[in-house]
Amino acid sequence: MPLQIGDQAPDVTLPAHDNKHVSLGSLYGSQPTVVVFFPLAFTSTCTEELCTFRDDLAVYNGLGAQVAAISVDSPFVLDRFRKEIGADYLFLSDFNREASRAFGVLRESPLGPGLREVSDRSVFVVNPDRTVRYAWHSSNPSLLPPFDEIREALAA
Repeated sequence: MPLQIGDQAPDVTLPAHDNKHVSLGSLYGSQPTVVVFFPLAFTSTCTEELCTFRDDLAVYNGLGAQVAAISVDSPFVLDRFRKEIGADYLFLSDFNREASRAFGVLRESPLGPGLREVSDRSVFVVNPDRTVRYAWHSSNPSLLPPFDEIREALAA
């Protein structure tokens, strides 16, 4: 079951797109963090979603928040994907599925051509004290998150 509003967000250390290791706990402690799980890089809906975060990054920053995108892709794939879409926020590799399991968003049923154990599309807003302020999860990989709700949760 995915984390819910009021839950404590886990502290998992993951490799970033630049191969540096990043502790989610260190991200939470500095400012509200929008934690975005997406199934796979270079797919149409994921590209649209992450480009929307890219295009609205100034709004998130203006609300005092940072964005961190997480998928089960390798850091090398995420680095290329991040560069290709021109995103200027953090991409983290959950290749070992630790964060997806900890947040309760690891997909058990197949995605596409029998691909198992990818992250469901999910968004969490985590406060600096690690409390989940907002949670959205979908097992439908074609569904985009409600971006307005995310921004409203940050503004509240």
